[in-house]
Amino acid sequence: MNNCGISRWDDPAEINEKLKKLTSQEIWEVDDGYYTSVVINYFNEKCKASKDVYEESQTYIPGGVQHNLAFNKPFPLCMTKADGAYLYDKDGNKYIDFLQAGGPTILGINYPVVKEKIIELLNECGPVTGLLHEAELMIAREINKHMPNVEMFRMLGSGTEAVMASLRIARIATGKKHVIKIGGAYHGWSDQMVYGLKIPGSRALLESHGIPSSAYRYTDEVRPNDLHMLERMLKRNRLRGGTAAVILEPVGPESGTRPIALEYNKGVRELCDQYGALLIFDEVVTGFRVAMSGAQGYFNVVPDLTIFGKVVAGGYPAAGGVGGKKEYVLLMAAGLATGKHRAYVGGTLAANPLSCLAGYTAIQEIDRTNACEIAGRMGDRLCDGLKELIDRYGLPFVAYNQGSIVHLECTGAMSFDFSSMYFIKSALSLLKHKHMIYERKDSMERMGAAYMANGIVTLAGSRLYTSLADTPEVIDEALNRFEEVFRHVKKVNGKPCVHYI
Repeated sequence: MNNCGISRWDDPAEINEKLKKLTSQEIWEVDDGYYTSVVINYFNEKCKASKDVYEESQTYIPGGVQHNLAFNKPFPLCMTKADGAYLYDKDGNKYIDFLQAGGPTILGINYPVVKEKIIELLNECGPVTGLLHEAELMIAREINKHMPNVEMFRMLGSGTEAVMASLRIARIATGKKHVIKIGGAYHGWSDQMVYGLKIPGSRALLESHGIPSSAYRYTDEVRPNDLHMLERMLKRNRLRGGTAAVILEPVGPESGTRPIALEYNKGVRELCDQYGALLIFDEVVTGFRVAMSGAQGYFNVVPDLTIFGKVVAGGYPAAGGVGGKKEYVLLMAAGLATGKHRAYVGGTLAANPLSCLAGYTAIQEIDRTNACEIAGRMGDRLCDGLKELIDRYGLPFVAYNQGSIVHLECTGAMSFDFSSMYFIKSALSLLKHKHMIYERKDSMERMGAAYMANGIVTLAGSRLYTSLADTPEVIDEALNRFEEVFRHVKKVNGKPCVHYI
């Protein structure tokens, strides 16, 4: 496959066995002496300008940050410059950037070619007109070129909006109401999807505050990588009006944090066909990152609908959209009311010229530079180096990757699974272990702070995205910095362990 970023697919059973060992023992983290004298001291002494911004921000912004990814222990850093593989904070400190804005900048952050095209556009017509712009056609045509299964594409403002639209389409197309998601996956923050986030089996118990329970009436959750449980839910729903769609992240929930078997998606496709449900691939992270043809190309599975985000706007705002088979995508045709059944979608700034042109240019550049494959090779190099360090220092940590999506599990905070067909069973098990999950989450963030103090930006201390801008030299320098952290890791007696669920 041309420009594919995944060179290998690890056995999920082996990864899960390692995660079981990790979560079945006490927590390992940087020791208190190092955390206080090095990590906290770095933030207090080297990041004073960031601290000043954050302290004033708390007066005007709930929590002091406008985006969930921005917060980190002990306080968020204020970035002022971005360049390829690096970020620079307000104090002038330089960091290797493995956050890459949460995944969209596979070309490297602030990629010059895209930036130049956007500057030209801003000089000519500005970022938005409210009317048709040729860039809308250009990006839809470019997506279809690389993903032929996406026969038509409607650009929206975010992945959350695209998921909302896809579920409306599925319900119109099938006449059914239930939607099955894979436990632990993130499909945006609409009411019906804030369900079973991060931890399979958590349903509406962890983060679904402020949402009426009736919002989940037609949302079901099944265990990741479990075709048997999925079929049981499909059979159950057949007695309750049927399943409109199964929605999943094709490399596994939470960007592959919960890895799946190589043939899992094909099995889901077969079950959807058998039970008359649409298959929705959420390719917000994987689209134009794992391959030019997306994860659907890598797995050779044709979804009915595809969710886009992140890369689809080249790292610029308003990144989202839904595409797929023409018969389904046409069910959200724009224009004035026609009296026909249509999925109502909107957004004043959706498909604005800036986002469309940025996405179109980025996709072309990803193809031209072979970015998926190069970033994937650097992901392999980073992951292999982390594995070697883990072995060298005798740590129970677990590293694995899906190309340029690299996972480093130091505490197993997201490795629990309370999946059950029965709500009470899931709830009792979750409540029993809830405090341990938060203990491990706190430790994960502590490790993230240690990486940051050594000049490495990660996503919550457990996920890293590589990009075209990463070179072997960048990766090797990053590994040297990880080693500096790992040298100070110890088992913390008294911090809880839990038997893998």
